[in-house]
Amino acid sequence: MIDKSLVKAVGEDNARYLMGKLRSVEGFPRPRVVFRDIMPLISDAKAYHILLDALVSTLPVPASDFDYVGGLEARGFLIGAPLADRLGKGFVPFRKNGKLPPPVLREDYQLEYGISSVEVEKNLIEPNSKVLIVDDLMATGGTAVSAARLVKRLHAGVAGFCFLIELKGQGGRERLSGIPVSTLIQFPERA
Repeated sequence: MIDKSLVKAVGEDNARYLMGKLRSVEGFPRPRVVFRDIMPLISDAKAYHILLDALVSTLPVPASDFDYVGGLEARGFLIGAPLADRLGKGFVPFRKNGKLPPPVLREDYQLEYGISSVEVEKNLIEPNSKVLIVDDLMATGGTAVSAARLVKRLHAGVAGFCFLIELKGQGGRERLSGIPVSTLIQFPERA
């Protein structure tokens, strides 16, 4: 079944086309995990264009409410950078530990199998500005919450979160409560 929000954003034919490019891979990267592969969607010019149109039309807040688009490594870069360009905003990458030159701020977050980190360069986000945080998928929300903490440590604010896919039942939306969230496609926990 195709999400109503996606159909509303791009029409039924385009929604079907987009969903036809999204691939689900059982057992990757671990058993009992279904990996949502957006690369076939990104590699198809028509699908990529439809996706960006849909994200622009379903922003969680008006574009006038933020100054930057922040993309979460790595697939968030593939959505966030062209989205920032379309909206006339600057793009700020939130990267994994050790990938950015100093000075950086780092936030650690818990994974089900360990601890990971996300970093941002200290001089990219102006104090008192607002950031829209973008990624391909929201599950537990750990990376997005960590990016939001980094934005706050830079004396800026998070205007909202924008995701292509939401995995229901993982607690992500609840962890991001109080800040507007938009998603185009929602999957049940094990679909």
